[in-house]
Amino acid sequence: MESINYHLELTPAQLKITHTALRGLLDDFGHDEHAIHTIIQQVLAKLPDEHAIRAIQLDAELEPQSPDPDQDRGPGPGTAA
Repeated sequence: MESINYHLELTPAQLKITHTALRGLLDDFGHDEHAIHTIIQQVLAKLPDEHAIRAIQLDAELEPQSPDPDQDRGPGPGTAA
C-alpha cells in the first residue's frame, strides 16, 4: 500500500485550534485504544511545541484586519472610469 503525504498551510489560529482538538481527542480515547493514541501523538509531534502554541493569541488572530487605505480608492482624478 502506497503512503500519501499531505501538506497543510494553517494560519496561527487554525494551528492552535487543531492542536487543541488533537489534545482533546487524546484525552477522550480510552487507554485500550493504543493505535489511535499513537497516531494522535505522531501528528502532535509534527506541530510546534506547547510553548509556541500557547503563545498564539486567538483574540489577536481573529481580529479583522484593517483594510489597506490605498486599495479601495478607485481611479484617480481625471481618470476615466
